[in-house]
Amino acid sequence: MIVEFKSAVTVSEMARMLGLSRARFYQLIGTAFPHPVYSVSTRRPLFVEELQKVCLEVRRKNCGIDGKPILFYSRRPGVSSLKKQIGSPRTKKLPAKYSNIINGLKGLGMSGVTDQQVETAIQKLYPHGTVGVDEATLIRTIFVALMRQNR
Repeated sequence: MIVEFKSAVTVSEMARMLGLSRARFYQLIGTAFPHPVYSVSTRRPLFVEELQKVCLEVRRKNCGIDGKPILFYSRRPGVSSLKKQIGSPRTKKLPAKYSNIINGLKGLGMSGVTDQQVETAIQKLYPHGTVGVDEATLIRTIFVALMRQNR
């Protein structure tokens, strides 16, 4: 396996190179992995080429810089594609006309709202149209109407 090293990488990128989460990588800095160097101008932690090699060697040998053995679990299969799996392929695309409203309702804790429910509520609450009504007011009134309807 040939690894091309950059002159410097961020903590996130170093964790990605090691196959660890950023949180787990931070837990192991100082015991298993070396501390990063800090950029004087930006004050950001960086791993220069030498530190990258040390980190990858620790991962390869399962022995930390403190000399103690450390076990790394392999990533669960499909973890990287978890966000892709959340949206079911069976869900239909929302029309652009109501997607902002439905997302706003979801943000208020109302799930399972359909575009048909939103359209019905808009027709009932705003028979002359929604021109001039800001989106926040629209979402709030639809939320209240749907909550009353579902009681």
